[in-house]
Amino acid sequence: MKGKHTKEAMGLSAVRCADPFFEREKQKYGAPLPSREYIEQVLAHEGVPMTLDALVCALDIQDDELAFFERRLYAMLREGQVMRNRRDAWLLPDKADLIRGKVEGHPDGFGFLCRDDKQDDVFLGPKTMREAFHGDRVIVRIVGQDRRGRPEGKIVEVLERANTRIVGRVLDEHGIRVVVPENKRLAQDILVVPGGKRAASGQVVTVELVGQPSRTARPAGRIVEVLGHYADPGMEIEIALRKHELPFEFSADARAQTRKLPDTVLKKDRAGREDITRLPLVTIDGETARDFDDAVFCERQGKGWRLVVAIADVSHYVEAGSALDIDARARGNSVYFPRRVIPMLPEKLSNGLCSLNPLVERLCMVADMNVSARGEIKAYRFYPAVMFSHARLTYNQVAAALYEKEADAVAALGELLPPLQELDRLFRALLKARARRGAIDFETTETRMEFDDEGKIARIVAETRNDAHRLIEECMLAANVCASDFLRENSHPALYRIHEGPSPDKLEKLRGFLAEFGLSLGGGDEPVAKDYAALLEKTKQRPDAQLLQTVMLRSLRQAVYSPDNVGHFGLAYDSYTHFTSPIRRYPDLLVHRAIKAVLKGKRYVPGNWEEIGLMCSMTERRADEATRDVVAWLKCYYMRDRIGEMFSGSVSSVVPFGMFVALDDVFIEGLVHVSDLGSDYFHYDEARHELMGERTRVCYRLSDRVRVQLVRADLETSKIDFRLVDAESRPGQRVGKTEREREKKNQAAPPVRKGKKSSENVRKRRG
Repeated sequence: MKGKHTKEAMGLSAVRCADPFFEREKQKYGAPLPSREYIEQVLAHEGVPMTLDALVCALDIQDDELAFFERRLYAMLREGQVMRNRRDAWLLPDKADLIRGKVEGHPDGFGFLCRDDKQDDVFLGPKTMREAFHGDRVIVRIVGQDRRGRPEGKIVEVLERANTRIVGRVLDEHGIRVVVPENKRLAQDILVVPGGKRAASGQVVTVELVGQPSRTARPAGRIVEVLGHYADPGMEIEIALRKHELPFEFSADARAQTRKLPDTVLKKDRAGREDITRLPLVTIDGETARDFDDAVFCERQGKGWRLVVAIADVSHYVEAGSALDIDARARGNSVYFPRRVIPMLPEKLSNGLCSLNPLVERLCMVADMNVSARGEIKAYRFYPAVMFSHARLTYNQVAAALYEKEADAVAALGELLPPLQELDRLFRALLKARARRGAIDFETTETRMEFDDEGKIARIVAETRNDAHRLIEECMLAANVCASDFLRENSHPALYRIHEGPSPDKLEKLRGFLAEFGLSLGGGDEPVAKDYAALLEKTKQRPDAQLLQTVMLRSLRQAVYSPDNVGHFGLAYDSYTHFTSPIRRYPDLLVHRAIKAVLKGKRYVPGNWEEIGLMCSMTERRADEATRDVVAWLKCYYMRDRIGEMFSGSVSSVVPFGMFVALDDVFIEGLVHVSDLGSDYFHYDEARHELMGERTRVCYRLSDRVRVQLVRADLETSKIDFRLVDAESRPGQRVGKTEREREKKNQAAPPVRKGKKSSENVRKRRG
């Protein structure tokens, strides 16, 4: 090949083998094969697409290097670093105005390209989306604008396929068998090819894709797993596990490693640890808890207290890089479904050896703190220890003894009561410190599902959160803050739990919304948590307090894991991390390892901290989405026998296509479609969180009281639909009158004279 072409004959620029950059590459990699960066530099330098021969000549590739060079080019092609045009010439995507990114599908068939360069998303029409699935990485060319003025793209090349197995429901359509994906973002049905397992129409299956979607062909797959029918017990969880690609089986290596672990604390494990078995530590958790991460003890110390928080020492048994560690990292966290848990660690660890079960010795990491009478942490130290939990207590049991003063509950605690009373006094001091700090404390209603013998919801009840819950929460916050401070003071990298303040656009919308109520948020362009807390305190007695709290909450960003310590806005901490739940959260396990490394004068390097933070944030969101799917399906199943019933509720969310209503007592949410709001054109106002009728000026806003009728509970889509029956009063405005009611009122009322009164009436109607 070298003999056929020269740089001069091919019109190439003089890219010399003796280029200093190329020489550095040789020294760096110990071989003359050019790096990806240098290949990109050469393509950019030439400024035109280059054939393979031209690239070989320009880079002085020898004959024995050609196969390796081509392999590198195709690896770059797969990752979207280079492209090939129709003439088989190689080029840089950026030079051809091509954009790389990830496809985000929509249930209605269209999609968007989430660009790698973080710029505005590119719209992908239904026709374009036939070539890719949700999650695929692609290269797109901008071809124009859609009807909303957004940039619209066309897929040039699919770089990476995200879906190899898909869970869905089998359907027979005119003799053609297809699988309809459970993930509605995968908007294409999958043709079933012969050779897989047999499944009846309507059954839920897993298909392995043998053909990806393309411009000329529909996706095709082979059935590899038959899960059963929709109504089978536990089916909703089996679907969610596969839909969200949650790891739910431990690897063979991890299982083998688990079998080798002891059942109890060995004598050799006690070496180098402090013995705190005589300290009357107790665990306080919910009635159904099975894995106990933390135990607490408190005693008076001068004018303040000594607070001991002992946390299960998972890092002693799960070594970095081991099979157990690899599986735990892939899971990221335990997933708590109704009636089933997918643990981060095998049960022998999560419910046994690492769980701080009562009346047995356990290894732990201790945060030992000195807290002042003002609730301020004056000193702390961390150390590995061996402990003995003196009792397994529940929140209700502690609340009954400490706050309700029930004689039986007090007697049951015996000698444990005095330390718990000191713990309560400490808790009161920590609460005052929290208030001075200005931490935000939103009031939310949590629910618990109660199931029948068939595994379906019998009822949904509100979960009462008493002061015993908050007591333990404050203790855990104190330990987490100390862990964060310890690593920061010792300049050791870690995963912080960060929560940034509101973005400028959300802050502007929030201020505009509050202004309509005569309210303002302090802090100027950079409010702090104390400003939010002050406004919450000011409005908590108002009849529209729930509305204002909801809008304020939605103005905040989501908390994530990151090595960049920017503080925790909501908790009003300059530095915060997770230390207290290593059994069920991987970031906590990493923090334990980092603390141990500092104590030994070493450094713990698990890899790229930023990538691990992104992964842990992703697994957390994945678990939340999977849990929401399961809960939504169970609620849909629960409501399907109540079609036609009337319910009262509140508007929980307003969207362009309607409003979601949360029912009182039942704690279930469903949609009232915009077409069911009345004979009018309703326009969505995102800033005001409302839908306004164009002609009638009837307005529906977040937290409005309404009465609805259940019209549909669809198990296949897990969607619940309501019909609006009537709207109830809300402070300052009567909303949602039917056309007949308005007509009767207009006929009965005398004509209103133009002038001041008329304008006042209009303002009242508009609210």
